[in-house]
Amino acid sequence: PVDLALLDDLISPLLKQGQSLAHIYAFHGHEIPCSRRTLYNYIDKGIFSARNLDLRRKVRYKCKPRKKGTRVSLSAKEFRIGRTYEDFQKHIRVHPQTSVVEMDIVEGGRGTGKQVFLTMFFRNCSLMLIFVLPEKTQVCVIEVFDTLSEALGLAVFRELFPLILTDNGIEFQFPARLECDHNDQERTRIYYCNPNSAWQKGRIERNHAYIRYVIPKGQSLSCYTQADATVLMNHINSEASASLNGCTPFQLSLMLLNHKLHQTLHLREIPSDQVALKPGILKR
Repeated sequence: PVDLALLDDLISPLLKQGQSLAHIYAFHGHEIPCSRRTLYNYIDKGIFSARNLDLRRKVRYKCKPRKKGTRVSLSAKEFRIGRTYEDFQKHIRVHPQTSVVEMDIVEGGRGTGKQVFLTMFFRNCSLMLIFVLPEKTQVCVIEVFDTLSEALGLAVFRELFPLILTDNGIEFQFPARLECDHNDQERTRIYYCNPNSAWQKGRIERNHAYIRYVIPKGQSLSCYTQADATVLMNHINSEASASLNGCTPFQLSLMLLNHKLHQTLHLREIPSDQVALKPGILKR
């Protein structure tokens, strides 16, 4: 009982703070005298003060009805010519070492304001970037690309974002301007998933769950600033993952990405025990 009480004092506060067992185990494994599976069993049996509801993955999600298709076939759209998912696969087969960045938009609830988040996800290290957009428009997305490429320099931007995979949202349907800066210098290459095939960029879709732990679905995004987005992505990128062998995306990014990205976007690692993926980290 004494050992279980000590284990409870270590595990439960971190779980209630929004951390995953994988993250806790990565930084406190040497203090835990049992396997992760055993910890799950203890929680399930009510031995700890933390309960199943404190485990994020225990939440049940409703299955969404499958979309039957769009009114206008996106496969025939001009912006997709030479940039389809099949073209993307061909490029990767020819250049297998090319780094891939997935890109998407996160929206608030309907009628809760126009502001959205632009997200980018580096496949090689699982680092996610979050940018606040005043509106979900092509102009706002292009402005982020221009600002980022000017701050990083064209050479570094090309190194970090050689290939971007995204969906067919109207905000991304100006590939010529996204791929080139205002001086018509090429900086990246854009490819589009097939219509209604979000699984083709499934890693960023899954990573959006971290945002929803802090900002529940349906809540307005209009009250958040870029400083808030930076705090949010720093906490997300500081959580250790079993899929990364106990490393954090931030730690891997230091080995795989140009450090100018971290300096420009104020990326930093949150101390392991201070990582929190709960609404309280953004004071609203």
